[in-house]
Amino acid sequence: MRTETGSRGPTLVRRPVRGARGGLAAAGALTVMAGLACSADGNEPNEMENSADVSQMGRGDVPTEERDDLEAVFDEAGVEGTFVLHDVYSGTSTVVGADMARERVVPGPTFELANSLVALETGAVADVDEEIEHDGSGGAVSLREALPDSDVDVQRELTDRVGADALHTWVDRFDYGNRAVDEQNEDEYDWLEGPLEISAMEQTVFLAGLARGELPVAAEHQEALQEVVLREQGEEHDLYATEGWSAEADPSPGWWIGWVDNGEGLHTFALRLEADEDTQMQQREPLGRDLLDRLGVLPA
Repeated sequence: MRTETGSRGPTLVRRPVRGARGGLAAAGALTVMAGLACSADGNEPNEMENSADVSQMGRGDVPTEERDDLEAVFDEAGVEGTFVLHDVYSGTSTVVGADMARERVVPGPTFELANSLVALETGAVADVDEEIEHDGSGGAVSLREALPDSDVDVQRELTDRVGADALHTWVDRFDYGNRAVDEQNEDEYDWLEGPLEISAMEQTVFLAGLARGELPVAAEHQEALQEVVLREQGEEHDLYATEGWSAEADPSPGWWIGWVDNGEGLHTFALRLEADEDTQMQQREPLGRDLLDRLGVLPA
């Protein structure tokens, strides 16, 4: 399988995520409680629901504004794509390419965010600095080193350590995409070829939980992951992002996802391209930055 990995961003001085707006803690607590409720009776999450929820129209729907005028950004680049910008505080989204934004496809290497949280929470890896031996040719690397490059071999190793049953449970608790972890898949890498799928709308909702530290895992694990995916710091904003492309999947989506925190505002985003060439996929971040600039979230 040929799976593209992301490029490492510039070396940065790490700092904690900017504080979220006050007055929303209660809603966050409800989110965490909802994530834990699926196992509150001591039973595992509903396997039938996990396996059967495979509709093409993704959940994660929120009040949206469709910006058809911005589809020209993709047209001029000669690619087919979609972009979702989610205002975490208002709970609304701006969508470019609405139909495609709700279509579920494989998350590919962007699943590393959920997978790494599961590995940390279950103790499959001690922390983001533990060196991880894997079957790839790169030798032992830590999550701190692997995540900026979307190292698929490291994520495969973590998946093996966690095991299909536990991964199934946590994908269910995260309400991640269609939650379809196929325990009969011999390779157990459902995030690369399916059946696990997620829409761009759902990506931004999942990212909102991570950006605010409200997913149903330990706060320190979310904070550690936030620090690792911090890509850029400006005087008035922090940019957190990761990318990935599952070239052998059909369709073969390329993602650039993350969030922008400027203290007063917090926006998650998900850009997805459908393209067959490396040169086209290299446009993910530039196109995403262009759209973030046009929408007034990240200065060019």
